[in-house]
Amino acid sequence: MDHLDGLDGLVAIMDRLREPGGCPWDREQTYETLRGYLIEECYEVAEALDHDDPVELCEELGDLLFQIVFLSRLAKEQGRFTVDDVVRGIAQKMIRRHPHVFGDASAETSDDVLVHWEAIKQREKAEAGKAAPDRSVLDGVPSALPGLLKAQRLGAKASRVGFDWKRAEDVLEKIDEELAELRRAVESGDHDESREELGDLLFSLVNLARRLDIDPEGAIERANHKFGARFRWIERTLADGGREVAQTDLDRLEQLWAEAKAATRTGSD
Repeated sequence: MDHLDGLDGLVAIMDRLREPGGCPWDREQTYETLRGYLIEECYEVAEALDHDDPVELCEELGDLLFQIVFLSRLAKEQGRFTVDDVVRGIAQKMIRRHPHVFGDASAETSDDVLVHWEAIKQREKAEAGKAAPDRSVLDGVPSALPGLLKAQRLGAKASRVGFDWKRAEDVLEKIDEELAELRRAVESGDHDESREELGDLLFSLVNLARRLDIDPEGAIERANHKFGARFRWIERTLADGGREVAQTDLDRLEQLWAEAKAATRTGSD
């Protein structure tokens, strides 16, 4: 199989693994058992992107591609579709969804592209008989998405049909409003209401991120990284003096936090 390269080579390897006499582990896998691996590989690709490591990213993209080929092989065995159908389908979809590139339509901005994309998508569903009477422009957002990402996708879909704030300043006003409502809920001691208002505040913050063209998941991960680096700095500093965080009063910890912030400053803090 040394002469095989590219996608065809990977498909041939997958076929060999699944055939009689192939790998016992690979032959036992099902859609259900592969689901977790697929999700894990997606997160590892995202982590490689965060690390900005081309070698790591190339490897993780290969692992993700292998999962796609694996799932396509299972579908082929059941007579559903093949990996060629997957590749052909996405190629045809990209051509249909980009009439401003492959056709006569025009799109001057990214917003124009997204509006056209959603309109074409809805037309495709209608032509395929998949448009339910109660269909929504919010359809298509996976329920299993992480909360911040789901909020971002919902806001983006609503925005494509004009349901959006006009300026980032308008979202900031909404955030102030939601923060005031959260404050009142907390002061009242109503746990359920506090949870409700906190969710509204988080949703508004995600919409601000979208308006500013900031990835909210990336932003919170950056904050997580900064917090971890500063807290570990405090732990190391205390350990050098034979102490632990739990043995240190809050005033001293706040002083150390300010020192850690200065010591670990990234230049954009």
